[in-house]
Amino acid sequence: MSPTLVRHQLPASASLPGGGLPGEGLPDPVGPRARARDWAEIQERMLVPLYEAAYDRLGIGAGTRLLGLGCGAGLALLLAAARGAQVSGVDEDESRLELARERLSPEGGPQAAALVSGAPSAASGRAPFNVITAFHPSGCVSTAEGLTASLAAAASLAERGSAVVLGGWGPVERCATAGVLRVARRLADSPGCDVGSTGWRPSGRDDLEDLADRAGLVIDGSGRVACPFGYADPASAVRGLLSTGVFDAALEVTERRQVEKELGEALHPYQRADGTVWMPNVFRYLIARTR
Repeated sequence: MSPTLVRHQLPASASLPGGGLPGEGLPDPVGPRARARDWAEIQERMLVPLYEAAYDRLGIGAGTRLLGLGCGAGLALLLAAARGAQVSGVDEDESRLELARERLSPEGGPQAAALVSGAPSAASGRAPFNVITAFHPSGCVSTAEGLTASLAAAASLAERGSAVVLGGWGPVERCATAGVLRVARRLADSPGCDVGSTGWRPSGRDDLEDLADRAGLVIDGSGRVACPFGYADPASAVRGLLSTGVFDAALEVTERRQVEKELGEALHPYQRADGTVWMPNVFRYLIARTR
């Protein structure tokens, strides 16, 4: 079965820019393709436990027709397709979608996946969806208003009672990366820079439930899963975290050299004796249903 990937303007994507060693001060931006590649090769895999936990709970497999909102470079879709699901995806980042097509195309080329500009309705397939995922809505990639509208639009393409999976950060005290991501807020804290709408913030206890309620969904359960962020070295950690988009606002008002330096310093407590970087985190997921 051929996946369908659709370009759709979602709120600022993490959908949760590449660079070198901290302090090297490479020019910014390094380019959207490099950022997308860093996301796909370094950062995206950190959330595999979240994807798998949700898929296990829902029994994703043959007969699943899944729409991924903010699908990024397509790793979550690839995992669902490997279980037998028919998958479609929307994302605002064209460079990430190109990588998603490469991953999901049976021929290893972009021609097998469709790219259509438009609203979520452009992703409608041969039959209504019965699963919708939005793994990055809380605290790292998007404004609540825009995602609420996208969820409502996607829900209109799904069967009644279809599962909708929302994901986000767990309690801040159980997320080591929270302290590192605060660097982005501090550096972007300047007049005219609305980091609250574009960057990371600590998740509230009921953020996902509030989002589901605003989108007209019925809450059906939730869970938590460990998603440690592990990197081969500090340079990889810097590149991976910069690829999330959380630091974009900081990079607009602060020299890249300074952003990399302060990010590297924030990562230092999590560097282990062998040079790897390890930050334990807990993520939440919420299962809701369409009406």
